[in-house]
Amino acid sequence: MNPLYRNDRPGQMPRSWYAATAEPVADRAPLNHDRRCDVAIVGAGFTGLWAALTAARAGLDVVVLDAHRAGFGASGRNGGQVGSGFNKGQLWLEQRLGESPARQLWDLAEEAKRQLREFCETHAPEARYLPGVVHGAYSTKEAEADRAEAEHLSHAYGYDAIQPLGRDKIRGIVKTEAYHGGLIDEGAGHLHPLRYARALAREAEAAGATIHELTEVTRVERGEPAVLHTPHGRVTADHVILAGNGYLPGIMPEVAAKVMPINSFIAATEPLGDRWREVLSRDIAVADSRFVVNYYRMTEDRRFLFGGRESYSIGFPTDITTKLRARMQSLFPQLSDMRIDNVWGGTLGITMSRLPSLQRISPNILSGAGFSGHGVALSGMAGRVMAEAVAGQAGQFDTFSRLPVPEFPGGADWRAPLLTLAMTWFSLRDRLGV
Repeated sequence: MNPLYRNDRPGQMPRSWYAATAEPVADRAPLNHDRRCDVAIVGAGFTGLWAALTAARAGLDVVVLDAHRAGFGASGRNGGQVGSGFNKGQLWLEQRLGESPARQLWDLAEEAKRQLREFCETHAPEARYLPGVVHGAYSTKEAEADRAEAEHLSHAYGYDAIQPLGRDKIRGIVKTEAYHGGLIDEGAGHLHPLRYARALAREAEAAGATIHELTEVTRVERGEPAVLHTPHGRVTADHVILAGNGYLPGIMPEVAAKVMPINSFIAATEPLGDRWREVLSRDIAVADSRFVVNYYRMTEDRRFLFGGRESYSIGFPTDITTKLRARMQSLFPQLSDMRIDNVWGGTLGITMSRLPSLQRISPNILSGAGFSGHGVALSGMAGRVMAEAVAGQAGQFDTFSRLPVPEFPGGADWRAPLLTLAMTWFSLRDRLGV
């Protein structure tokens, strides 16, 4: 079955807390004719919408095609956490790329956060961006590594928004005994991702972009111009930007060789009322050092949003709740009596190095994907730099594409079995505490 429809019906948003609390929007018409444009974009999530907004503001004729709805995929379902940097620390990047390229990437990631914050301030206050993300470390060794990274960011980069936390300090903020230390990053934050995505779509259209929903791209015919085939029409474009991430079907083997889809899941409890402070002392987001990461925060109506748990296949399990509740209660037994009102899943794209993959597939086809759970800010920056590259300013695209992202051994055919082995091993390691 096409992975676009394995877990979802066409255009039907999951029954998530996000969908229940975002302002409804009118459906956009599918493409039912042939169209010529400057830039065709596949995917209407953060990446595609920022690309559309940037290109349209530059005066280009932009068409966005999405098999479902704007914000339908990971962009409208994720944990809403806006992290600093990349999934690998700056020390790791410096060792592999050198100090100057690593600094350029840091500056790019800082600009990604600033871009998001400024957009929310001016165009999407309803997304409720709030500062503060904690990283929880399960071992003293991991806590020391966090401390070293924070000290390096302060001394070498002048980034003082991040502070190491000892065991007592982190437990004063996050009310679990699981963590031995960690970090708090006041320069990171969290938001309502679906409201943010819908605001991006609204502003892209206001800038002149056209978005067609319920329009799957079934084939990309390479050439100059390129031709995108859909069930009821074609788009002929001078430039193509592929922004489907984990939802991109196998229409471009160069992307599939480096990016594979996996699933993650989130639960929303009933409102906790004043009891929310039994979990967190501040309205911040938290992610931890598990390989299959736990990530969580409070909603505006004081529900606890808790995400995580592994999935070894593209299909969602029939029972999402049981394992997700077990993970939540292992950290917070004080929530054992709390009702879970919503659970949902979504698909994201990951890479071997857990770093984003920006590629120039051909002279006029660009791809940005594989944000590996760290993409709320970075995916938007990827969309922007791809649009800038289309317009002739490729400097930041070239910087972003320096990230080391190898192909999966054996290519697309071996991605899933290798990931299953890796996730089984790391999940066992997490449970054993080694």
